Amino acid sequence: MNEDNKIKVLIADDHRLFREGLIRILEEYQDISIIGEAGDGEELLKKYFELKPDIILVDISMPIVSGTEAVKKIKKIEKSVKVLFLSMYYTEEYIYTCFKAGGSGLVSKNILEDELIDAIRIVNTGSRYFGKEYTEIKLNELIQQYDSVYITKYIKKDPPLTQRELEVLKLVGDGFTSADISNKLFIDLRTVDSHRTKIMHKLNFKSLSELIKYAVEYNMFLENQDEQ
Repeated sequence: MNEDNKIKVLIADDHRLFREGLIRILEEYQDISIIGEAGDGEELLKKYFELKPDIILVDISMPIVSGTEAVKKIKKIEKSVKVLFLSMYYTEEYIYTCFKAGGSGLVSKNILEDELIDAIRIVNTGSRYFGKEYTEIKLNELIQQYDSVYITKYIKKDPPLTQRELEVLKLVGDGFTSADISNKLFIDLRTVDSHRTKIMHKLNFKSLSELIKYAVEYNMFLENQDEQ
């Protein structure tokens, strides 16, 4: 196949062995070309604008700049960018976070090879892929459900949280798990969970979906404030 007709893919993941394994798998397909790789979000930003891939295959949680943060920054400049997120965790909350970050899809790192290839091809056409069970109707229902979650506090720059709780809140909004946050902030996992509980109590949230929605919108609010 002519190189110009291949799907040009840029892979971003901080685990080198996983990246290399993924590259070996994708290189077996004649319609896919791996044009670059990145080990963190900062490198992804640089490589994207250098290489201009058709699609980015990116891990949610990466050091320096997370996958979701990097994609948001790219989206501000290149709105048509096609992004397929990868994660060890595949839940409604992660689907919502990836969608709000500008992703066209999310797949688990435990996905079968055939489904991964299908997902890449689907996203490359401009369609969305968040798993076989998520038809367009079901996906739209999920997004509407999370968008409609009642937030009891207005989004504002200075919610009544400590500095550490604000750090945790921002990381939750970027799609990091408690384990990821523990590693990133060098604190015990139980301490992270304690901070999350305190945040929910202070903001009067009764469910994780309320916290996720608020965290995503809080980060978007801060980004918009920075641009003004």
